[in-house]
Amino acid sequence: MLTFIVRRIIASLFIVIGASFIAFVLVANAGDPLARAAQSQDPTVRAQLTRSITESLNLDQNVVVRFFLWLKGVGGCFVGKCDFGKTIQGGDVTDNLGTYLLVSLRLVLAATVLALVIGVAIGIITAIKQYSGFDYAVTFMVFLFFSLPTFWLGIILKDLVAIKFNNFLNLPGGPTFSATWFIIMSVFFGLLTFSILSGTLLRKLAISLAVALGVFLIAFYISETHWLLNPSLGLPVIIVLSALIACGVTTLTAGLKNRRALLSALITAGIGCALWYPLQIFFHDGMSFGKLMLLLLIALVVGIVVGILVGGDDRSLNARTGAFTALGVAIIIFVDRMMRAWSTYSSLLNGRPLRTQGQVTPNLQGDFWITTTDVLVHLFLPTITLMVISLATHSRYARASMLEVLNQDYIRTARAKGLTERTVIMRHAFRNALIPITTIIAFDVAGLVGGAVVTESVYQYRAMGQMFQQGLLQVDPNPVMAFFLVNAVLVVLMNLVADLAYAALDPRIRVTSS
Repeated sequence: MLTFIVRRIIASLFIVIGASFIAFVLVANAGDPLARAAQSQDPTVRAQLTRSITESLNLDQNVVVRFFLWLKGVGGCFVGKCDFGKTIQGGDVTDNLGTYLLVSLRLVLAATVLALVIGVAIGIITAIKQYSGFDYAVTFMVFLFFSLPTFWLGIILKDLVAIKFNNFLNLPGGPTFSATWFIIMSVFFGLLTFSILSGTLLRKLAISLAVALGVFLIAFYISETHWLLNPSLGLPVIIVLSALIACGVTTLTAGLKNRRALLSALITAGIGCALWYPLQIFFHDGMSFGKLMLLLLIALVVGIVVGILVGGDDRSLNARTGAFTALGVAIIIFVDRMMRAWSTYSSLLNGRPLRTQGQVTPNLQGDFWITTTDVLVHLFLPTITLMVISLATHSRYARASMLEVLNQDYIRTARAKGLTERTVIMRHAFRNALIPITTIIAFDVAGLVGGAVVTESVYQYRAMGQMFQQGLLQVDPNPVMAFFLVNAVLVVLMNLVADLAYAALDPRIRVTSS
């Protein structure tokens, strides 16, 4: 394994260098960096600008020498002294890259995780419910999303989601739904539930009506209490959601008949609910991202320990069930605390909290929760825009892959042995269906950085895409090359990760030195 990784890294290094040389030559011949300086009417200023740009970009050297000078600076990254050159204005590309790269990766990571989780889940469900009403509806929506231009979708989201939602919050009587909306939401979720469920018609109708009634009551409560102005979940709701997460995780990992796993999940959920109030006090005491990650790690450890202590024939299964439950409960508690900062954050922004441009609000003063809310609010619309396009790809590949796996002989054998459908899907089909999807994910992560150029322009998001665009418009080669190099490294890195993931997902695949 180690030999394979080293060999792939060395090969990837030569690929990146070769591709960088081709890109450097193309960029160098894409325009004249001195054209803007030549437009100056003052001969002295024109001469100074020409000399400054020539020195910063090494334009007095031929393109091959300039490439190796640029490569020498980039190679300094291996010893902690990165130098991606200067911009045409004399700025440091390395400093800009460090800032913009973190912003882009934050955006791409959020979009990728959401698209992956939701897209794969939808793809698996539609494969299991092949040719059902739910399958046809999802197929229509997926192809619709896939065909939407990114810039058009971004503009529509800014208008229909952000601006309209902010206006809705500031209605004279408060944010109140009409009776028509109550009916529409109830019918929608009722039909969605009916299309997903399996079993007898009476069972499907009963559960769908219960879901529709629940949605109606929740929407009525949100409307009448103006919950959107000061949202929170509260301990009773957290207890209910934690119990549902415990049951849901157990269903997926072990099945509800596995009492040990169910007990592990319920105990973990109970510990999380019991710690809700003490955590509220802790949250107010100098919270930071590092402390938040530490709490998440502690939650996972608690879930694993609970699973081990519960014991049984399969302690590792119990530990996984406890860990996933702890993760779900931790996310709920975090969301509840973020909601409690919403009212204060909204008041700081004059009652219009959903932002449509930039990555942060300038000069915003607040604690960890206010600043985190600000970052997440600015991420919301760009993330949705990128996610919708990737969601279509992931869901279709997941559906096709799962359908192919479900038709294999070993799946029929598993069913013939009397295994439950949950065991067949989760333990046999799902893992093998992920193998082709791994390749798509590897390319998608790298592609999203390049594809975010349009999205960042729509939302005026100052990140890698904006750096690339400005570099092209100003015939500035170094920012363009920095953008290209980051994408090239991501492509080869994600392909290496995909190869290693194959071996983890399929024991028949062995990565060796041969």
